[in-house]
Amino acid sequence: MQLVDVLTPDRTVFCYDIKSKKKALELASQLAVKTLPDIEENDIFEHLLAREKLGSTGIGHGVAIPHCRIPELHQTVAILLRLSSGVDFDATDKEPVDIVLTLLVPEDSNDEHLQLLAKIAEKFSQDPFRKTLRSADDSHILYKIITEYSSDE
Repeated sequence: MQLVDVLTPDRTVFCYDIKSKKKALELASQLAVKTLPDIEENDIFEHLLAREKLGSTGIGHGVAIPHCRIPELHQTVAILLRLSSGVDFDATDKEPVDIVLTLLVPEDSNDEHLQLLAKIAEKFSQDPFRKTLRSADDSHILYKIITEYSSDE
């Protein structure tokens, strides 16, 4: 499974108005439920918050990968937010986060989601990839970058 398999253009968004980790998680939840009609937005948000309480998903270099299991979910879903300015995500390196890739997985998901999470973390740890994402100031360009990088794998 690749990131492009679980990310869609309507869940890839360049944001101007996000000023906090909470708002980023709220927006990710809102975007997810648009294509998941059987799941409540608040359920997703609460699961993401609960996961953050276990430890920050800010992996460093301005990137966070919030993730959680959702009981009613039947397929893995990704939401990519590129923030116009960084927010405090309690990241390991204390840098503000401006790239937020949220991953929602079925509760009974096997190791496949862990492999995807590892691939995503590896990709987002690469400076050229992050720089390219940060050069995008439009949701469509952002998604195009993801699909181009996915085809290189």
